[in-house]
Amino acid sequence: MDAPLPPARELFTEAVRAVLDTWPVLQIAVDNGFGGAYSQQKADWMVDAVQQYFHQNADLEQYEVEDFLADLMNNEFDTVVDDGSLPQVALQICQLFKQCEQGKLSEVRGQIAQLTQKKNAGRAKATPVETPADEEEEEESEEEDGAEPMECEGAAEGKSSAVSSKEKDPPQPISPEEDGWTVVRRKK
Repeated sequence: MDAPLPPARELFTEAVRAVLDTWPVLQIAVDNGFGGAYSQQKADWMVDAVQQYFHQNADLEQYEVEDFLADLMNNEFDTVVDDGSLPQVALQICQLFKQCEQGKLSEVRGQIAQLTQKKNAGRAKATPVETPADEEEEEESEEEDGAEPMECEGAAEGKSSAVSSKEKDPPQPISPEEDGWTVVRRKK
């Protein structure tokens, strides 16, 4: 592939920025500091690295761009992308490069505008998923104000003991599991 003309090259850089700015994996990595204190600067650098990769390599295939993006995410953000978005992002960047190369600049500008609207609509957020067991434990702990006894296994003597601020009932036995783990159960 021949390199696009300078205005097309600038537009391609802007298009890469728009694609990466709307990529949820990169947003989450930057927002949560996966790349360290300079996560945002790394994301900005990534835009230049991707556009330079296209201009220094002829006839790039989608899988090559995927591998390049995966390496950047792994090396710069300690992130392995396994949400299925990598092929989509690579394909989108490849298509934008071809359009810039073919002089279809108005189409590229339209796609950049769409991506900018998507970016302004909101960023992706990483939220912990609560399981029903987590919710049940939270409700119980709120109701009981932490006075529930907790059983612990003594390390040296192998005996059971109960830690509690209120001693109502004798402690329940600890049941060792087959795999070596010890299950500590709450008293009802």
